[in-house]
Amino acid sequence: MASRLLCIASILAAEPLAGQWGRRWAPTRKPSEATEQGGFTFCRLQYNAVRREWLGQGWRTDYPDGDRNLPLRLSQLTKADVTRNEWGDPFHAVVRLMEGDLYECPFLFASDVGTIGFTAVEAVRLRDYLLKGGFLWADDFWGNYAWANWTREMQRVLPEYSIVPVPPDHVIFHTLYTVDSIPQIPSIQYWRQSGRGGTSERGSESAVPTMHGIMDDSGRLMVIMTHNTDIADGWEREGEDDEFFYLFSPNAYAVGINVVIYMLTH
Repeated sequence: MASRLLCIASILAAEPLAGQWGRRWAPTRKPSEATEQGGFTFCRLQYNAVRREWLGQGWRTDYPDGDRNLPLRLSQLTKADVTRNEWGDPFHAVVRLMEGDLYECPFLFASDVGTIGFTAVEAVRLRDYLLKGGFLWADDFWGNYAWANWTREMQRVLPEYSIVPVPPDHVIFHTLYTVDSIPQIPSIQYWRQSGRGGTSERGSESAVPTMHGIMDDSGRLMVIMTHNTDIADGWEREGEDDEFFYLFSPNAYAVGINVVIYMLTH
């Protein structure tokens, strides 16, 4: 794994992203604007937060640079097609559960999900989306309280399905890169506040990063949840600090690209 991560790092470092996106701030886009292109579109779930988490920003956490950077790196490191906007940059979209555009998103990403709260109608809508073949990745939630909030909401959505650890031999860890374990990636703010060495944002309570999932009756992962880690910060912040980049971004992209390839092929 180490040699492959060095290869990722060398490819990513050859085209740094710092400042690339600042020259143009496009309005929030909807998935249907890119449907005809047929490539991968990063869709982010816009939700209502019912509580706050330290260092969290609700649905906007790691937005928009994480949403832009993962598809760009996917297009550079694989042969996958990604949708593009009018400037040729990776297209990304934001969608609410009650919008018709939800079903234009086979891939849905949600951040800071320890703050989320679904209405009864939204829970039914998300259930329908997942059982019809949709895929949801929940990231960047830390500690016991956030875990309890998120899992309680998902039990409302899919009460007959269990939340289980994703075993290390699962194909999602081996689609392109061999991921031996889920990396603990802190927010860059916490990492700097800790003296550029800390990774566990809730101390001993969040010391162990994990990936859990919910599988449908055929064994397909409908939902994955990366807990006690902020995978998307490794995408969002890759161009801000060389040390942060080399410590965290290659691992973040290895996980992200594996997950997208799994979603595209299952």
